[in-house]
Amino acid sequence: MADSRKYISSEDLKNHNKPGDLWISIQGKVYDVSDWVKQHPGGDFPLLNLAGQDVTDAFVAYHPATAWQYLDKFFNGYYLKDYSATEVSKDYRRLVSELTKLGLFEKKGHVCLFTMCLMAMLFAMSVYGILCCQSVLAHLISGGLMGCFWIQSGWIGHDSGHYKVMSTRGLNRFAQVLTGNCLAGISIAWWKWNHNAHHIACNSLEYDPDLQHMPFFAVSSKFFSSLTSYFYDRKMKFDSFTRFLVSNQHWTFYPVMCLARLNLFAQSFILLLSKKNVPHRIQELLGVVSFWIWYPLLVSCLPNWGERVMFVLASFTVTGIQHVQFCLNHFSSDIYVAPPKGNDWFEKQTSGSLDISCPSWMDWFHGGLQFQIEHHLFPRLPRSQLRKVSPFVIDLCKKHGLPYNCVSFLKANTLTIDTLRTAALQARDLTKPVPRNLVWEAVNTHG
Repeated sequence: MADSRKYISSEDLKNHNKPGDLWISIQGKVYDVSDWVKQHPGGDFPLLNLAGQDVTDAFVAYHPATAWQYLDKFFNGYYLKDYSATEVSKDYRRLVSELTKLGLFEKKGHVCLFTMCLMAMLFAMSVYGILCCQSVLAHLISGGLMGCFWIQSGWIGHDSGHYKVMSTRGLNRFAQVLTGNCLAGISIAWWKWNHNAHHIACNSLEYDPDLQHMPFFAVSSKFFSSLTSYFYDRKMKFDSFTRFLVSNQHWTFYPVMCLARLNLFAQSFILLLSKKNVPHRIQELLGVVSFWIWYPLLVSCLPNWGERVMFVLASFTVTGIQHVQFCLNHFSSDIYVAPPKGNDWFEKQTSGSLDISCPSWMDWFHGGLQFQIEHHLFPRLPRSQLRKVSPFVIDLCKKHGLPYNCVSFLKANTLTIDTLRTAALQARDLTKPVPRNLVWEAVNTHG
């Protein structure tokens, strides 16, 4: 019997990668997601940047088995004529299937409960130190405790953006807004929008927002050609002022991380006040505004401006540890200049991520980021299960000759600073001039 199916080639599929005309392939079946992009829970960036190709591995990574039943309504009748999967992809999908059968994606353990209790204790101690103690040291410690509180709230916000940390979707949403917007001042909508883009385009200089920190940092000299950020939709100009900052980035990295939270505050408001389609915009805004009510009020309870500034700096500096952790996992890993692809998922996630070796009793400190490779390969996997699946990932990497990079926390810091120093020295190369401005002239004029 003749095959009555309609087929399309991979080359033809590539033509359907523009807004209003978005086609993707999953296991050889082609789906039209042009209208769905506006409602996609993961935001529009993943579909816009993976459209026009097979995305089976990315779909498997991000969606539970129950999601497959909804695909048929997007099926446009075409099949991919030259569909194929690499041996790496086959093994990766097989591993996801085995983990699903073991129920690991549903076994969340008591991590969320433990973290919530720790948060409550840290917050209570910080408030007590402000309201009930008179010494400057107590107020300094209270600021540090507030920073620790924000770090733990960040882990809950991160986890709840990937999977349900609570028993119901409604309670999960409550946990997101509470720990992110209300208690930390960071919009969970911004976090999901940014973080999903990071996962999809891991370590792409043009598409991964977690590497786009110009003018302060550049992890590669490739940024010196003023690349375009397709996430922020703007050119990342490498001008003379940027060259000056990047030339000293290995010295300014830790000081900037102490104040990096200011960027998250700003990015939250920029998104919520923008014209972009933001789910639950009013709810998000109210949550962020509530933070800017209780936090300044708490700070105002301190006896003088000196101690108020000290408290704020202490809380920001301590939570800067988390911002450093975000950078350690990717700054020193392999980077590339290109849009993300759907057929090299396992390879890109392993080469672009770095694990941090630590004993199990220190897992609370890293919040799951110590298993960054595993987290990127299985973003829906609860962090309590990441240590269990690590040996399977190591075996798969060995089988296919792929890197599995894991170093100590101290070594990860060293690698990050070395990466920044290398780019900084390259930025100082005066044989590659950039248009000068008044700031550059002022700093570099002698005599």
